Amino acid sequence: MALIVYGSSLSPFVRKVCVVLAEKGLDYAVEQVNPFNPPPDYVEISPLKRIPAFRDTDLPEPNTLADSSVICDYLEHKFPAPALYPSDPYLRARALWFEEYADSAVAQCVTRGLFFERVVKRMMRKQTDEDVCRKTLTETLPPLFDYLENELGANDYFVGNRFSIADISVAAMLVNFEHAGETLDATRWPRLAAYRARLLARPSFKALIDAERPLVERFRAA
Repeated sequence: MALIVYGSSLSPFVRKVCVVLAEKGLDYAVEQVNPFNPPPDYVEISPLKRIPAFRDTDLPEPNTLADSSVICDYLEHKFPAPALYPSDPYLRARALWFEEYADSAVAQCVTRGLFFERVVKRMMRKQTDEDVCRKTLTETLPPLFDYLENELGANDYFVGNRFSIADISVAAMLVNFEHAGETLDATRWPRLAAYRARLLARPSFKALIDAERPLVERFRAA
């Protein structure tokens, strides 16, 4: 069996898939794809030219999928243990909601408003627009973190107080928040800050972060 993830290791969406694979104890390979300059044939496995894409070589062709949420759902059904989606219908729907919230609203702020400016632009030898970063940090991102702080409450995890795809999706975005040089304000968001520390210390996250950090620091210092 060979499971292949196509994409950049610094992408929170690629990271989400890799964490799911790691939590399920599955071996996999990552083939690096630059989303800004994908190979000509990449459109055949990712029609929108986005990352990640995925291949399960156990299957006859076509054996590829695109979109992180689709890939994670496939992995959950093919490799159901340990479960990363709640079995209860309502709790599963709640987990999918937090996945969507992270992949859309939080990603738009963290990825476009911070990580792209401070890391990706440096990779492209372009100048960071700190006005964009400042607006993200003071206007657009705080209400999103307020919502997550309130929804987390006194629980360790977002749904059913059990680790799930909801937590993987949120934490994957918090990694890029830190890669952009930011730290959660534990005074304003104490529960979310403690949650971040717990989640990012999990072996599935820590191994990826440790591998990513030197590259991020090199480009941020450029």
